[in-house]
Amino acid sequence: MASVDVTVRGGGIFGLACAWVLAGRGAKVRLIETRAIGAGSSGGLVGALSPHVPEQWNPKKQFQLESLLMAAAFWGGVSRASGLPTGYVRSGRLQALADAAAVAKASERAEGARELWRGAAEWQVQPATGAGWEPLSPGGYLVRDTLSARLHPRLAARALVAALQGAGAEVVIGDAAEDGLVLHATGAAGLAALSDDLGRHVGGGLKGQALALRFAAPPDAPQLYADGLHIVPHPDGTVAIGSTSERDVTDLATDHQLDALHARAVAALPCLAGAPVIDRWAGLRPRARSRAPMLGAWPGRPGHFIANGGFKIGFGMAPKVAEVMADLILTGQDDIPPGFRVEDSL
Repeated sequence: MASVDVTVRGGGIFGLACAWVLAGRGAKVRLIETRAIGAGSSGGLVGALSPHVPEQWNPKKQFQLESLLMAAAFWGGVSRASGLPTGYVRSGRLQALADAAAVAKASERAEGARELWRGAAEWQVQPATGAGWEPLSPGGYLVRDTLSARLHPRLAARALVAALQGAGAEVVIGDAAEDGLVLHATGAAGLAALSDDLGRHVGGGLKGQALALRFAAPPDAPQLYADGLHIVPHPDGTVAIGSTSERDVTDLATDHQLDALHARAVAALPCLAGAPVIDRWAGLRPRARSRAPMLGAWPGRPGHFIANGGFKIGFGMAPKVAEVMADLILTGQDDIPPGFRVEDSL
């Protein structure tokens, strides 16, 4: 193999997105995935790109806002380069409100959105109608935000691989030599390896489960959030429902908890009744000890870098993570926000 400038280890969303931006900056890139593209949490079903609530603002929420606003250009570029769909649609989100207190709190957050999102998106409280593609709302009202978007994780990963190969990057499934600088984006296994290297716990994997139904929602349908569930329509005629968050990772098979998720989803959105289950997924989602993405240089290993800890927001954070890591690796420019640095999890 020819020598490369940057080796990216990990074929999940952080590894793929960073490799894509690095290649776009002119770097010769080799991406190495030892098992399969999206073998970890990036091979899931849900693909909800949703913001944190617009209050108690902090660097993590600002970073996420900027990344969500970058997403249309990022995923559009991937689709044009690959000729493949990613399933990206910025169609917003509807959230059910449980009671009068939740309605009042949501109305307060509308003011926060006007101030913090600065016209880039809206957060509105509106009456529930109970009809069509709309979750039942015990409080009688819904939140509609126009910042949320959705994509199909597996389609997005496939398109990124094709875009990388079209740009001349090497994509290796298995193992290969590391050349040049090395970026480790290896998910839960990577957090375990980093913990072992540093002699202290910096993060690990939490099990998640999700399922998909065969159901054709309207093309511009928003994603839904009700009863703690994400209900996400995809343009391939499926609806994804997720997800659990489990600390017991001894068994990564799907189990009865998905049946409970399914029942709750149908109760929240009755039009899903009778839609067949066509896929069930379980996997490990990497969570850093700080609960924010873990970005930066690997302590004590010159020329090695970390991009990990996407947990539940990896796809939403990926465009901004990729830009920040490309700046750091290629030019030394360090724009990693407080709370995201590797040392913040030490």
